[in-house]
Amino acid sequence: MKIRLHIFLSLVCLLLINHSAIGQTYDLLLKGGTVIDPASGTNESLDVAISGTKVAAIAKKIPSSEAKKVIDVSGLIVAPGLIDIHTHLFTGGKTDTFADGNLSVMADAFSFRSGITTMVDAGTSGWNNFEKFKTNVIEKSQTRILAFLNIAGNGMSGNPEQQQIDQMDATKAVELIKQYTDILVGIKIGHYEGKDTAPFLKSIEAATEAGKPLFVECHLPEYTLDWQLNHMRPGDIITHSFEKVNERMPVLDDSGTLRPFVKTAQQNGILFDLGHGGYGFWFNQAVGAMDQGLAPNTFGTDLHRFSMNAGMKNLLNVMSKYLTMGMKEPEIIKRATWNAALAIRHPELGCLKAGGEADIAVLSILKGNFGFVDAGGNRITGNKKFEAELTIRSGKIMWDLNGLSAIPFSK
Repeated sequence: MKIRLHIFLSLVCLLLINHSAIGQTYDLLLKGGTVIDPASGTNESLDVAISGTKVAAIAKKIPSSEAKKVIDVSGLIVAPGLIDIHTHLFTGGKTDTFADGNLSVMADAFSFRSGITTMVDAGTSGWNNFEKFKTNVIEKSQTRILAFLNIAGNGMSGNPEQQQIDQMDATKAVELIKQYTDILVGIKIGHYEGKDTAPFLKSIEAATEAGKPLFVECHLPEYTLDWQLNHMRPGDIITHSFEKVNERMPVLDDSGTLRPFVKTAQQNGILFDLGHGGYGFWFNQAVGAMDQGLAPNTFGTDLHRFSMNAGMKNLLNVMSKYLTMGMKEPEIIKRATWNAALAIRHPELGCLKAGGEADIAVLSILKGNFGFVDAGGNRITGNKKFEAELTIRSGKIMWDLNGLSAIPFSK
């Protein structure tokens, strides 16, 4: 009789265990956070459930019993994975170069700790060396890497290669984009020092034929800013938008007034990327421009070996500067997610929706005394800044600053 009772109780326990497993329909549940999803206009307390690599549900008070793992994110922001549309990632053994060189940086070393799940390389490679970049870097990275293709055949390989117009081949660039249209998001021009307009016009030709945006990096000293903007099309992107250097006209005139043709360009659909970098962002341009109605469409960092240790630091630091400058949190997150996704024409990214990719940034806003520095060594101070608490890429936790997903230790 005792044996039969033991067997009966064992079967009951087994059934209860199986029932519990069946009831756990989600792999991961983020509970109690404030979901800010600019794509849908969501800004409220909601739970986010993940199954496999996808967002399974977004709703109020999803039962914890339905998930294998539950993470309490109360008091935190749950946002789409951040997107940095201006980076340099084509690392390699060459010294003092960006393309296949040591001036670029490894994506995974800087992405997840900043809440970033997608990085876009800003034309470090061209049609002649993109496939090496793809094989050696893109395919080896856990970060999603997309890329603008440089009109220069060998990309940012330094001079004299960057100046060789005969290597700026629109036809070959378009052929490569059509072959890798899921990775290559557009054409890039920059770092051309000559007066010949052919490189810019070839870039426009290639971008038009490929049906992609043009990314204009403003190291083009012989092309005036108004000439560049007048030749760009709606949806094209200009970066280093708030730069103040000798080689180009700034967006504010000497009296601090926004140049009318700049605002007109944005109204006509030209997108202004921040492009902080080592020299590309100055408070004496950015603050006045924002006050007069010109805010950046996207927060590209121009991440590379030098900018990460200077005033730029990372995407969250850039976002925190705009928080200190008075921009509201949803508008900041919009520029780092949905606006960026639309700029590179990947609307499946930069948003949180059931069935979508589970790329998620869980952010805190720290309070204290903080300083933020621009490219000219100027500082502003604020009492808040963004911090990445948790980064999830395709349903997998890639960064957990304070061990929110870890098991509490006890002796």
